[in-house]
Amino acid sequence: MGFFDKLKAGLKKTRDLLIKPVNSLFSSTDKVDDDFYEELFDLLVSSDVGVEASDEITEKLRERLKEKKIKETAPAKEEFRQILDEMIGEDVPLDVSGKTVILVVGVNGVGKTTSIGKIALMLRRQGKKVMLCGADTFRAAAIEQLAVWGERASVPMISQAEGADPAAVVFDACAAAKKQGIDVLIVDTAGRLHNKKNLIDELSKINRVISREYPEAHRETLLVLDAVTGQNGLSQAREFTKAADVNGIVLTKLDGTAKGGIVLAIRSSLGIPVKLIGVGEGPEDLQSFSGRDFVNAMFEE
Repeated sequence: MGFFDKLKAGLKKTRDLLIKPVNSLFSSTDKVDDDFYEELFDLLVSSDVGVEASDEITEKLRERLKEKKIKETAPAKEEFRQILDEMIGEDVPLDVSGKTVILVVGVNGVGKTTSIGKIALMLRRQGKKVMLCGADTFRAAAIEQLAVWGERASVPMISQAEGADPAAVVFDACAAAKKQGIDVLIVDTAGRLHNKKNLIDELSKINRVISREYPEAHRETLLVLDAVTGQNGLSQAREFTKAADVNGIVLTKLDGTAKGGIVLAIRSSLGIPVKLIGVGEGPEDLQSFSGRDFVNAMFEE
């Protein structure tokens, strides 16, 4: 099964909760009136598109149909689909064209370390020299789990013992990456709860070390979110963007939720692109995000 087919299969729950009822809404009425917009809004909210994004979508649809004098539901449905396309926006892929440090953040349990392992494998297959950095020193299990992924991807890893200073581990990793001619250094950070100020401060310290020791490297800061958590994940994202210059989202477990609408909520509320999505357990099930494929997979039966 190709990735699009997996994405399509993974979005079945979202289609059942959102797109099928939307299709029914468009086909069950002869006119688009206030009741129609109210029902469309409710359907969007129920699929975790979020109140803000749902309101934006319904209002844009209302304005376009009025402006284009569209009264039939078939062209109205096509306008709706175009609005979703536009809201997701242009794809922004992971930029590893030059020497790069990827700083990966997120709370425990979202699939952060596993995502790092899959990213390492993906980049290795692209011919990149990759190194892992185990800066989550608060949990011994995190270092061990990352080491397993390092072996699986055949990439070196820099780590220290549990309880070590995370910034010191990053310092060592930056030095090693430069010495060994590494293309991409991927840094695993502690599963920071957004209400723990000391951990947020630690993240800032890590960033300072990278800026000082490896200033020539391009920085990608990826926030890993679990699609199953829906709006709770969005609230995590808001907090993390206050503490780090997050420029991309890794959205995991899209295959296990009906809350695929969270992609629209992230783009609308945060303006941060989803760069990678996961639709399964296998290493190949984490891929670059394509907005067009996402919308097509939502609508295609």
